[in-house]
Amino acid sequence: MLSFMNSEPLITGNADTPQQPPEPAGAPSDNKTAPVADDGALTMHGSPPVITQPSAETPPDKAGTVQAAPSTTGVGVLIVNLGTPDAPTPGAVRRYLKEFLSDRRVIEKDSLIWKTVLNGFILPFRSRRKAHDYEKIWNRQKDESPIKTVTRSQAEKLGALLEPFGRHVIVDWAMRYANPSIASRLEVLATWGCERILVMPLYPQYSAATTATVCDEVFRFMMQQRRQPALRIMPAYYEDPGYIDALAGSLEAGLASLSFAPDVIIASYHGMPKEAIEKGDPYHSQCARTTELLRAQLGLDENKLLMTFQSRFGRARWLEPYTINVVKALARKGVKNVVVITPGFSADCLETLEEISVENARVFKRHGGQYFAAIPCLNDSEPGMKLLHQLAMRELQGWV
Repeated sequence: MLSFMNSEPLITGNADTPQQPPEPAGAPSDNKTAPVADDGALTMHGSPPVITQPSAETPPDKAGTVQAAPSTTGVGVLIVNLGTPDAPTPGAVRRYLKEFLSDRRVIEKDSLIWKTVLNGFILPFRSRRKAHDYEKIWNRQKDESPIKTVTRSQAEKLGALLEPFGRHVIVDWAMRYANPSIASRLEVLATWGCERILVMPLYPQYSAATTATVCDEVFRFMMQQRRQPALRIMPAYYEDPGYIDALAGSLEAGLASLSFAPDVIIASYHGMPKEAIEKGDPYHSQCARTTELLRAQLGLDENKLLMTFQSRFGRARWLEPYTINVVKALARKGVKNVVVITPGFSADCLETLEEISVENARVFKRHGGQYFAAIPCLNDSEPGMKLLHQLAMRELQGWV
């Protein structure tokens, strides 16, 4: 898949009961305990709020009854990731890919030739192949993609961390493509009385095909509103000290858990066409800056910690070197042990769980490599949540 750079209260209702808007994922709950700071480390006592988020197709009157009434002047926080099909089936993957690849920020073409190629070749064939890949990583328990599971948990835990500021601070989550949509969740936050909304695109490095398209979708919603909330968009955080600390700590913890020491560590970022960089996209330079800071933090040089780019799509020239080519070349040179970290992904998804952990591992071993390990993304881990909390606090200054 191309992507630039992833317990519920019962809700019931009937015709005789006044309906309230669906509850955001991080809405306050009376049975939670606030997080406690211990020597700078965030720990959470009690369970974070666990709320069912209605699908984009579920009308508010079907979502059910919630315990708390909407606030009159609230602050909303919406975390956004890329998206995922609703099911690991060719049909669902096709709908997802069509929305994704029809975005002019992702594929900067709108010609009849491109539309013919997309609808006649890419969607029919790629949908079947990617459905098989999604099938391998699908969360069976929740019947959803891992990126949706992780993003929901991130919102719930961030809501718990922000709860000390009051019940008027509400955290929710959305996907740029497929469900839950950005517009549907902004509508919920507005309905719940949020007159100030912080949007947090979970892309550490800025790209027009990631952060900018999230902004586009937010602004499209805002254009339809007579009463618009105040709005903030979190900027890229590729060189934020908290981000670098979290990456370094995650990598060190991952290495400590392995039975082997890596000869080489690869920092693999999602690729993008070189043409985008030539047009002024800062993505490549921000990836390079993240890698530079990570090397300095870990005391590694450029031969020990490499920067590569994955997930090439189509025949255009993309950012190099390609991760899979580097993995193959290292194995052929006699390198036996490799570890891969994916700093550009805030949640594990198809690109990390299947492309890196399965496909690249298979290529490495096929060409002579012995041990291969992929370090999990920050996800909803304690370091990951500490980072999101720090970023949210920075961007919410003056609002909370």
